[in-house]
Amino acid sequence: MDIGIGLPAAIPWVKPREILEWARRAERCGFSTLGILDRVVYGNYEAIPTLAAAAAVTERIGLLTGILIGPARGNGALLAKQLATVDQLSGGRLTVGIAVGGREDDYTATEEEFHTRGRAHDQQLAEMRAVWAGESRGLAGAIGPSPAQAGGPPLLMGGTVDAAIRRTVEHGVGWMGGVGGLDEFKSMVARVRAAWKEAGRDGQPRLITGAYFSLGDGGGEDARRYLLDYYAFIPDYMEMIAASALTTADQVRETVAAFADAGCDEFLLVPCSPDPDQVTLLAGAALPAQQKARDAQAD
Repeated sequence: MDIGIGLPAAIPWVKPREILEWARRAERCGFSTLGILDRVVYGNYEAIPTLAAAAAVTERIGLLTGILIGPARGNGALLAKQLATVDQLSGGRLTVGIAVGGREDDYTATEEEFHTRGRAHDQQLAEMRAVWAGESRGLAGAIGPSPAQAGGPPLLMGGTVDAAIRRTVEHGVGWMGGVGGLDEFKSMVARVRAAWKEAGRDGQPRLITGAYFSLGDGGGEDARRYLLDYYAFIPDYMEMIAASALTTADQVRETVAAFADAGCDEFLLVPCSPDPDQVTLLAGAALPAQQKARDAQAD
């Protein structure tokens, strides 16, 4: 199982230099991927240009939108161009996690229809794939640049409803979950793999999920400060989400092992503090656990 790390770009008090230093350290430490959350009506940095900035200060680490709110961004043509640009700038390191999202205020702010977002998402995904395939859209021909990866960046579909599984099979290389916990992940593994097999897709779907973390002195307080603010839109669940954050190295190791055993292909640890020292602390806890899980699988 690969271990990725989220950028702290969704923490409202993060400083620009912290985001860039975080990206550099994550690559030096050996994390597989830099992920970024997406939201409109909040004090977070916008996902796509932030990944472009991360690409500029790194050379090898993967880049992941996790998860992009697709239909809130309108027609697929412009989104396809933006994502292809990041893919080219990064040398083909981009993977796109994408879903419909569940916050109506993000749609109101972008003047997109919330209640028909599923239908819009299907049209958007089809248009993105057509653009990346080089289909003509005007006098000058195709919408460029061509993505560095043939056919476009790999797509990971988010969501737990049946339509999300259908989109995974039709458009994706796999499925990406949120922070719903181990039981939800196991349930989705079974559903996604069954649909993949029924559709006759080759191989196995890539399965990714994650958890929040905040380590070291004050880690628990940092997690509560951030998560109670970020999830204030779901007051019935924000305390539970805040309590789920991993705040010790032992919790990180145990969680990594449990998700590896459950069939997770990549586990993304999402920060609650923007301090770049969190990258080093997490590497000490998670990356040895990653190697131990690999050794166990080899045996």
